[in-house]
Amino acid sequence: MFVNRLGGFVQVFIVLYLTGLGFSAAQASLTLAAYGTGSVVGVLAGGRLCDHVGGHATIVGSMVVSSVLLPAVPYTRNFTVLLLVLALQAAAGQAYRPAAADLLSRMVPADRHVMIFAMYRLAINLGAAAAPLLGAALIAVSYDLLFFTEATVGLVYATVVARCVPRRRHQAPVARARPGPRGRGYRPLLADRRYLLLLLAMLISTLVYVQYLSALPLAVRDQDLSTTVYAALITVNGLTVVAFELPVTRFTQRCRVRPVTAAGTALTCLGMTLYGPAWGIAGLVAATLTWSFGEAVSAPTLFLAYPARAGPPDLRGRYLGAASAVYGLGSTVGPVLAVAGWDLLGRSLWWWSAVAGLMAVPAAWAGVRPDAHGDGSRRADGP
Repeated sequence: MFVNRLGGFVQVFIVLYLTGLGFSAAQASLTLAAYGTGSVVGVLAGGRLCDHVGGHATIVGSMVVSSVLLPAVPYTRNFTVLLLVLALQAAAGQAYRPAAADLLSRMVPADRHVMIFAMYRLAINLGAAAAPLLGAALIAVSYDLLFFTEATVGLVYATVVARCVPRRRHQAPVARARPGPRGRGYRPLLADRRYLLLLLAMLISTLVYVQYLSALPLAVRDQDLSTTVYAALITVNGLTVVAFELPVTRFTQRCRVRPVTAAGTALTCLGMTLYGPAWGIAGLVAATLTWSFGEAVSAPTLFLAYPARAGPPDLRGRYLGAASAVYGLGSTVGPVLAVAGWDLLGRSLWWWSAVAGLMAVPAAWAGVRPDAHGDGSRRADGP
């Protein structure tokens, strides 16, 4: 996963690439919307494919199709065709996500899920942090190298999964006491009202969380602070998650899932709310530390470990796919809503994060089974 994310260049540099070719900023933003829409469709399709053909085949197929489409981007000049190619590439390139989480959850016993997924997130975060630096070095030679390198990395990832990741599945217990309703597509999941509440909590939490990409830079500028301050805040977030997520997970993996997800969601919304008062740089840092710690507390459990055990084993891919899709939807819509909200409300926008928390925390609490433990203990799930 580290190597795979280390080659994730396209989404980071696509706006610079398109504007450099002469496309307008509006066209570039439309491309991001198409990419985000493709990503949501991709993870939903990937979750269903994972349940039908298995994680290995889904990951290999996802990476191969994505790697075939990527080299076509530098040779596409028609904007409509470019939108279609990037949307299809995003769908193919993100379909592996629920399959990767499903494989990982089946390879290890349930009492290691939360910690393993924290390590999984660490690998992703480290790769994503280093990718822009590597991408900048490639751009210095040629923009085309971005697309060919990411395509090559995808094929390497597919090869590693196909040849090195074992197919033996650990028969880990799941969080549901009895099988859910069967049906085609995502219909069985839609019948799980408790899990739908959890998805609602994920969506609200993500809409708040992604404000750091859109409303936060506007707030920094509003306080007459430099772009360097904003970059430093993002660095604080990355360092906090990298430094604290694994140590915190050593504790949270032994806790019940409900308080962990509720606490992390509450801290995320509280941290964004703390951007409201104009407390200067110290206040900005304190707010960033708060929501970053909330991310470290709940993200491995809320978005990965619990969805992997929330439904029947034969629906695991779809449960994980739905969680990834909700995160993708929030990440796509959130920045647009945040910018519009800032234009309308100014600094008052941050107080709506508290309102969001009042909705998301109860939904997260109600969306988790009362007896669900992070460690998959026998008291909760049985052998």
